[in-house]
Amino acid sequence: MRQYTRDESGNVAAGSLPVSTCPHRLLERDLVVQWVGEVLLGNAQPVVLSELPFLMGEAEGEQEYTDAVGMIDKVLVSFQGEQLKWCALEMQAVYFSGKSMENDFKGWRVWNGPGIPFPTVVRRPDFRSSGPKRLMPQLQVKVPTISRWGKKMAVVVDKPFWDSLGHMREGRDLSNAEIAWFVVGFSGPEEGRFRLIRDAVHFTTLTHAVEGLTGGTPVSLETFEREIRARLPQT
Repeated sequence: MRQYTRDESGNVAAGSLPVSTCPHRLLERDLVVQWVGEVLLGNAQPVVLSELPFLMGEAEGEQEYTDAVGMIDKVLVSFQGEQLKWCALEMQAVYFSGKSMENDFKGWRVWNGPGIPFPTVVRRPDFRSSGPKRLMPQLQVKVPTISRWGKKMAVVVDKPFWDSLGHMREGRDLSNAEIAWFVVGFSGPEEGRFRLIRDAVHFTTLTHAVEGLTGGTPVSLETFEREIRARLPQT
């Protein structure tokens, strides 16, 4: 998804960096898998396993597990002799708010140019829904257990997503972190296509990640109660 502008002559141009709205877009050329493998496992060609059961329900009154009630999206595995090294991988794209993209698909099917058509409806990246409402609960559930096991959580987001987050206090070394944030960008377009590229890696604890995902500072009690009084019906 990109922002577009249209001038007085009707010419349409892209005016922002692309934002990934589907996590599959982050799998291009296995770039992310190789990058995470290099940094966390010392292996650029790890084995990738998908949807491993992580949280299991318990039958009432029994100690046996029932069906899985939570999954880890992807696990990267590297064998070094008899030693099993692995890390968890979470990929988060951004949701969007606004009308369905089918509105634009209809226009694209019959578009003959020149140039590119202007979007027919308004939509925007919804970083607040994607970060605090989606990604943060996933990390709060998974990271504590994974960390107790002595493993790391890799989180992959694109640069606009990362830039939308609040400040996170970062660690200088992976050994002091619970989460490794792998931030990707896009180069191009070349021949009409963008290419996924590496941007930066950031190491944080879960606590500092939550601070960044929350992205705000609580107001004072006085300020909050002043707002309450202002909204109460006047008698």
